[in-house]
Amino acid sequence: MNQVAKQGKRALVYVGTLLQWVVVAAVTGAVGGLVGSAFHIAVEKVTDLRLAQPWLLWLLPVSGALIALLYKAAKLEKAGTDNVIDAVRTDRAVPVLLAPLIFVATVLTHLVGGSAGREGAALQLGGSIGTSLGRLARFDEKDMHLITLCGMSAVFSALFGTPLTATLFSLEVISVGVVYYSGLIPCLISALIAYGISLLFNIEPVRFAFGELPAYNALSFVKLVGLAAACAAVSIAFCLLMTFTERGAQKLLKNTVLRAAAGGVLLIGLSLLFPNDYNGTGMDVIARAMDGDAVPWAFLLKMVFTAITISAGFKGGEIVPTFFIGATFGCVFGGWLGLPAGFSAAVGLVCLFCAVVNCPIASILLSLELFGGEGLLFFAVACAFSFALSGYFGLYRSQKILYSKTRAEFININAWQEIE
Repeated sequence: MNQVAKQGKRALVYVGTLLQWVVVAAVTGAVGGLVGSAFHIAVEKVTDLRLAQPWLLWLLPVSGALIALLYKAAKLEKAGTDNVIDAVRTDRAVPVLLAPLIFVATVLTHLVGGSAGREGAALQLGGSIGTSLGRLARFDEKDMHLITLCGMSAVFSALFGTPLTATLFSLEVISVGVVYYSGLIPCLISALIAYGISLLFNIEPVRFAFGELPAYNALSFVKLVGLAAACAAVSIAFCLLMTFTERGAQKLLKNTVLRAAAGGVLLIGLSLLFPNDYNGTGMDVIARAMDGDAVPWAFLLKMVFTAITISAGFKGGEIVPTFFIGATFGCVFGGWLGLPAGFSAAVGLVCLFCAVVNCPIASILLSLELFGGEGLLFFAVACAFSFALSGYFGLYRSQKILYSKTRAEFININAWQEIE
């Protein structure tokens, strides 16, 4: 009887803890959804303004210098997405000031045409929101890690309209080879509520259509693996370019304000040479690639624009540019292989995302949410090969690769360690 009572008490504690996290996740999702929706609308409005007022491009140096000054005043010059990833794995906290800073800085970046995305802001906003709510609730270190993941999932979901991807990406990106399954229910609830709130603000989820699928035969899968391998090679080149451009910029100009202004001047020059397509997120170019329309050098130019933008100190993130690079490269290279160009663009987008963030499960779910279930087996195979062939490179220096990609072996290295 005593044993039954003990088991009953444990069950009540378990259920109580689960219900507690349901409530916490719901609150985090609501806050993240509101902030993420406001951020999405702000970025959309300033992008429309830039397109209507092309002269705003000339403010790139001023905007870059202002962003650098804001981060300098807040003493967060080195803060970024890596801080959020670190906070989940260590006892470090995400700076509360990071949320308003990344919000303002990313909006400024898009206002003047910097080549950046939104996911960096999503993870940093979400991490900061989670940390703030955790402090209010007086959570201990382990619970702080979990609520930080909830915040990341919420804002990512609100921005992209992909709750499943947001959930698995937050759980998977921290440590490759180990998934924090304790965060599955809280992160999913946060992501779903944030997604629901974004729909209330009439924010359309990111969705694409790519046309026809190739035939389900051995030759198609061989070509698909060739495309995935090429995407893995492009991902390595992109990671190396981002790393070496950042280091070169820091060595050349140690003053962050001057570095940002100089980067802005360089971006103006490039924008005059290659106007329109390579500023901002480039979502219209991605959509064109899904229709089979991409120039062979588009992915290279986007890599250069993005590397200069981020290395100079502008904010936003590299994931949406990664979508651009993958879609345009896949459209062209897949066409050369004899695959349908629109389908190849879709595969390229997902494969490059998978390779630079080392998150194969989240990438497969991304294909499902962006393109629907059609061709899911193709996307799964492509993600598996791009993940394995991209090595131990990655965009996030704090990301841990705990287990080998090719053997059942514990390696515990940083994703960027191979670049050292």
